[in-house]
Amino acid sequence: MEVYLNLAMVIVSIALIVVIILQSRGAGLGGLAGGDMGGGTYHARRGIERLLFNFTIGLSVTFFVLAILNVVLVG
Repeated sequence: MEVYLNLAMVIVSIALIVVIILQSRGAGLGGLAGGDMGGGTYHARRGIERLLFNFTIGLSVTFFVLAILNVVLVG
């Protein structure tokens, strides 16, 4: 059981890192089309940006639950 929990945590953490990097690159590309570089404006998340945002939340909740399970069951 411990091996599966650790493997799941590694997979979720790698996916979380990748999704966060994709989000930061997406934010930087907005300035190429003449967007505001200051970031002081509000815009609605749409399309892939919204999907990445929701996926990041889901992965972070999954990682937190796996960490708690790891402490309770193994620790």
